[in-house]
Amino acid sequence: MTVPAVLGRAARAEWGPLWATVRAALAAERLRAVPMTLGAVGLTGLLQIVQNRSWGYGPVQTLGAVRAEDPLWAALLRTPLSLFVPALDLPVWGALAQILLVFGTAEICLGRWRTLLIAYVATLAGTLYARIGVALGPDAFLGLPGSDARIVDTGPSAAVVALAVCVCCAYRARFTGALVIAAMVAEVVVKDNLAGKEHLAAIVAALALCAVPALRVRRPPRRRQGLDEGAGTRSGAPPIRSWKRRRGPAQRTSWW
Repeated sequence: MTVPAVLGRAARAEWGPLWATVRAALAAERLRAVPMTLGAVGLTGLLQIVQNRSWGYGPVQTLGAVRAEDPLWAALLRTPLSLFVPALDLPVWGALAQILLVFGTAEICLGRWRTLLIAYVATLAGTLYARIGVALGPDAFLGLPGSDARIVDTGPSAAVVALAVCVCCAYRARFTGALVIAAMVAEVVVKDNLAGKEHLAAIVAALALCAVPALRVRRPPRRRQGLDEGAGTRSGAPPIRSWKRRRGPAQRTSWW
């Protein structure tokens, strides 16, 4: 067997079910298959425009900018919107592309509400890790320097990483999932910053969410009384068939 054939078979085994699910949904419903993703892209683009205006920077920071030095209650209130506030030091097209590709795939493969839950939990995990890391200090394992407490923590990157891992787990794309995790670890090794470590926190949260269904006890489905034995009757007796011709002058056939 040739190398291209081997690679093709591996690619089909890795991404075949995922690609089939996404293609079928888009072919049947087109953009109606990803309404939440389109809304997230629009909201992110809108916030990018607003925060780059002199009158809009303050309100966006007040509503969606999270810092480790902020009170916990304020950080929790701002975390949902912070997911859609693009980082000022990164190109906005990167955030939009991440949301469109990864959020769209997750919305189709995992469902809208599960996608939102994973995205929020991952973002919250990164936010809480930043506070814990600063409290531990730079000398502790995975600790952070005190200066990181003043860094504005926004953007969809943590949610994107977590959703990618969860989709890979759901569709058993193990190599791709391992590659995503390895890339995030390499990011921390090469560039030891707050964002990279928050990505690792998001991955831990994603793996924990992926493990929840696996830990559930699979119970056999209950047999509906009467449907298995009696084809629609509770007593188990055969159903009355009213399609037979009735005797008498007014003969008719009833299918009901």
